[in-house]
Amino acid sequence: MKFIDRKIIKGINKDLLEEALTHSSYSNEHKDKKNYERLEFLGDAVLELITSEYFYKNTSDKEGVMTKKRASFVCEKALAHYSKDIGLVEYIKMGHGQKENVNDAIAADVFESVLGAIYLTYGINQAKEYINEIVIPYIKKDFMFFGDYKTMLQEYVQTDRKSLEYELVNEYGEAHNKTFEVVVKIDGIIYGKGSGRSKKQAEQNAAFDAYKKSAK
Repeated sequence: MKFIDRKIIKGINKDLLEEALTHSSYSNEHKDKKNYERLEFLGDAVLELITSEYFYKNTSDKEGVMTKKRASFVCEKALAHYSKDIGLVEYIKMGHGQKENVNDAIAADVFESVLGAIYLTYGINQAKEYINEIVIPYIKKDFMFFGDYKTMLQEYVQTDRKSLEYELVNEYGEAHNKTFEVVVKIDGIIYGKGSGRSKKQAEQNAAFDAYKKSAK
């Protein structure tokens, strides 16, 4: 089903929906048009509330763990994925110089602005149904949006204001076929170990090991 054909989308006031789908580059060219930035602000808060409630009601995790898990499903990469998954991206209105530049940041922003429009039109229960349909299935599958686990781990560490470092502890094998072993430390304590045919791969594997442990 096309994004625009969804019953919940059809019920939104035409002007409000247009605002939710309008990038600032378009509104700058058409002075009578509003852009999505205010709706995005609202949608961001609604999304955080709904996903926070889901983790509170469906897990027994501590606050820090819930914060980390929620972050991975409401990050820019995840929101952009949702937008593309439901075909929302093709309806975004961009200025002439931006038409071919609907990047992940814009796709993510519009997902939130549309959610803001849904909330204003129907209230929290319908907004929750929309998120239950689109976002929650990814949470239930523990879907991984990050291919870069070092970035994910760095974001988690920043949330907790802890230090993060990678240390090469071993390397072996012939020059053309080396294996590297790396540990990742958080506040000086080893949280993950990884090996790979390059230092970069070993660091990614160590970060993944640490991430899985931190999410338990």
